[in-house]
Amino acid sequence: MPTTPDILVYTRTAGYRHDSIPAGAAALTELAAGLGFGVEETEDPEALTPARLERCATVVLLSTTGTVLTDPSRAALESYVRTGGGLLAVHAAANAEPDWPFYGALLGTRFAGHPPLQPGVVHVEDPKHPATAALPAKWPWTDEWYDFTAHPRRPDAHVLLRADESTYEGGTHGADHPLAWCHENLGGRFLFTALGHTEESYADPAFRAHLGGALAWTTIS
Repeated sequence: MPTTPDILVYTRTAGYRHDSIPAGAAALTELAAGLGFGVEETEDPEALTPARLERCATVVLLSTTGTVLTDPSRAALESYVRTGGGLLAVHAAANAEPDWPFYGALLGTRFAGHPPLQPGVVHVEDPKHPATAALPAKWPWTDEWYDFTAHPRRPDAHVLLRADESTYEGGTHGADHPLAWCHENLGGRFLFTALGHTEESYADPAFRAHLGGALAWTTIS
């Protein structure tokens, strides 16, 4: 068994499955290679064991939906994060593990719905963070513009991106609509981005810079 740290990309779905998952996994593999890490992609919850996670530089939940972990894999992932492991949650991962309190605490909210796929504008709140440093201050983007059950902005979360609801139809949060945020509240580094619905996203240079910076930030110990 190799001992070099790597990145585990978990793609299991128990609800809606995004067609963009293969493109996302391929992009993450390329981005991880640029950081000096290999990637293992899996949909097997039994792969998330304490021994396996000890070798992980970070774990990525790529558009996972529904209950996708077992009790043992939940326990292993929680221990991994609480002891300093990184976790990057992408797009539909906001709709994963709906009855797991620890994951709910990481997210700080849950997926509530979205308007139809359409163009809009993203505002960068922190231009110095690795996940946003390469982005323009106002970033034209096409996505599903996720809404959330509770407002994501809170004192213990650092908001990185927000949607400009005046540039698209159907938003529910008003002038302050976070789309990506991060924190280190529960031991390790956690970052969530709501972006990444389409297959084309993962070939877009700006989105790849966002995703690569997020990956880099979660892997820094």
